[in-house]
Amino acid sequence: MNFIGKFLGLIIGWKLGGFFGAICGVILGHLGDKKLYELGTVNSSFFKSKITRQSLFMQTTFAVLGHLSKAKGRVTEDDIQLASHLMQQMQLDDVNRRLAQEAFTRGKAADFPLRQVIREFRLGCGQRADLLRMFLHVQVQAAFADAQLEQSEKEVLYVVGEELGLSRFQFEQMLAMEFAARQFSRAGYQQQGGYQQRDYGYQQHQQYGGYQTTSGPTVEDAYQVLGVSATDDHPTVKRAYRRLMNENHPDKLVAKGLPKEMLEMAKEKTQQIQSAYDLICKTKGWK
Repeated sequence: MNFIGKFLGLIIGWKLGGFFGAICGVILGHLGDKKLYELGTVNSSFFKSKITRQSLFMQTTFAVLGHLSKAKGRVTEDDIQLASHLMQQMQLDDVNRRLAQEAFTRGKAADFPLRQVIREFRLGCGQRADLLRMFLHVQVQAAFADAQLEQSEKEVLYVVGEELGLSRFQFEQMLAMEFAARQFSRAGYQQQGGYQQRDYGYQQHQQYGGYQTTSGPTVEDAYQVLGVSATDDHPTVKRAYRRLMNENHPDKLVAKGLPKEMLEMAKEKTQQIQSAYDLICKTKGWK
């Protein structure tokens, strides 16, 4: 994050209003730094231009979605509809929709440089862990859209996770958390009208090398979403919940480079975390 705004705010505020003026100056400078970061441009050899961080996030998202779709062998009509639905959900204007379509098409190419694109994306995002996790969240949810995760899709996601700094263990843990969170999606939960009890939050089928949805959500899913276990006490679970809510706060993510068009997706993520925490508290009888 830039600090020049805070530094100048401190100096000017101190000269104009002493101690309290300096505090106000730092606050205003911080807001200025955030705006400059959001509007700042980054280099991208793949997209061949200097673009904003938000545009980099959007174009990289659709390029990897195209590559993920191609990983199954061929891009199906469902894959195209999924990408189109995401563009519609993000309410992209004509210019950004064209950029997203071009990125999706380039991602389908056999010589798509996945590792290079993700490395540039990671640097462009300032290696901000919360923003990178949100990017991976979008890709995982897209891969789960057909209710199962093929081994070929999983390998692509593993490369993405690796380039974003995740170990194999961290990737598997994150994948399980994301799958469990899917059970708490607004559509899935509202259609079922409540929580169900069953054995485990996901099934991993060796035949497909991936995950397949069952009938969630359950309290087991809730533990997976928060990354805690049934034996953890209330303070431990609450700390995990608060940390995840802070990491996935929509406004903070937008300030760090998440396209404003993805705000609703970020909100749904926090709703999944909230629903998981509420279910655990209800099951445990915690206030």
